[in-house]
Amino acid sequence: MHSDLTQSGTPREQSMFRTVFAGLFGNLLEWFDYAVFGFLVGPIGAAFFPADNPSVQNLKAWGLFAVGFFARPIGGIVLGRMGDRKGRRWLLTVSVALIALSTLVIGCLPTHSQIGWLAPAILVLCRLTQGFSLGGEFTGSMAYTTEHAKPFMRGLISSSTALGTSLGFLTGSAAVMVLDQVLSKDQIAAWGWRLPFLFSVVMAMFGWWLRRSLHESEAGEKAKEIATRPPVFAAIAADWKPSLQLFAIVAFSNALYYYVFNAAVISAKAGDATNAAKFQTANTIALMFVAVSKVVGGWMSDRMGRRGSAILYTGWALAVMVPGWLAMTHLPIEPSAFLSAQLLMGIPVAMALGMQGAMLVEMFPVANRVVSMSFAYSVAMALSGGIMPGLDSWFSNELKMPGLTMAWIGALGVLAVVVLVGMKDTTGRDLKA
Repeated sequence: MHSDLTQSGTPREQSMFRTVFAGLFGNLLEWFDYAVFGFLVGPIGAAFFPADNPSVQNLKAWGLFAVGFFARPIGGIVLGRMGDRKGRRWLLTVSVALIALSTLVIGCLPTHSQIGWLAPAILVLCRLTQGFSLGGEFTGSMAYTTEHAKPFMRGLISSSTALGTSLGFLTGSAAVMVLDQVLSKDQIAAWGWRLPFLFSVVMAMFGWWLRRSLHESEAGEKAKEIATRPPVFAAIAADWKPSLQLFAIVAFSNALYYYVFNAAVISAKAGDATNAAKFQTANTIALMFVAVSKVVGGWMSDRMGRRGSAILYTGWALAVMVPGWLAMTHLPIEPSAFLSAQLLMGIPVAMALGMQGAMLVEMFPVANRVVSMSFAYSVAMALSGGIMPGLDSWFSNELKMPGLTMAWIGALGVLAVVVLVGMKDTTGRDLKA
């Protein structure tokens, strides 16, 4: 049986590289699947919904994209509670197994033309399972990597969790880029969209093997030793203040991130089909810069403090948001100009996301850290990033008022600044308390 202790009873040392890689890899896998689903929403919608109105088809498919996010709070409660009781390592192993199973089913699922409405029903169930898994995965890995890090390196080490999401988006974007360049549009619609999902199952098996041998963090061991805890909803309610602060901190950055690297890409490809592959390539290049920016953002927060860094990055993103949006939506636009607009908005929001992991973990007490943080983060994501692509599609295509997208995201940004200004800095807080 695996033990985290040596024969003398002292904790075994675990390399920081292994800690970072294990936390990073699960998020890479989960966000690869989310990115692929978002980028292939057109062919997926056509495969699983009747061919009535293409616009309605896309809205239904975007609804499926959002469904995964709305399952996250449930996963945050169930898996988060178990992560506090049974340990962070247990949570990370189970979450990657769940995502592997649901992804395999999506890749092999018959279409609506083959089995009727059973096809979208099963697809909904798979998306719910993915969202359930991610509800514990992302914040569980945040807690795990941050708790393992030295206080002066928490921002840098915890940024690996956010880096994993970027690498997931990056590899997902690259996979779709390859599909666009190698297969015809008809081939992608017929069967090509399945290939990235099937490929990710191989990655999931490796991730499960990697996480089985992780060591528990000291804070995680202390959380497991707590004999009595309040009921789960009472625990969440007791953490209402950091939960509301968390919502304000992450809603803006995630809404803007999903607009820039998902919704805007889909719109650009639809508006200029001849350059669709080039827009996807531009997105892939931008995500490379985003990945590096997340690590830099986490590293700088160790030196500037979490609160000061968060205010700087949020204010920066607010300042460049509208000019970047205007450049992106002024069609026809060259892929190179589109890339520049993505970098203009994406770098500051990526730096914000890179430092948030350490900040959020430092905001919550150890006893119910994972369940409270997971629930709050999942709700924030569902109401910001999860609905952003569908909301943008509705504002632009149905209401014919695309400017509402920026008004919505901007309001979230103002809320974030107001809350951050009123907070105390969390840098260096004792995570075992």
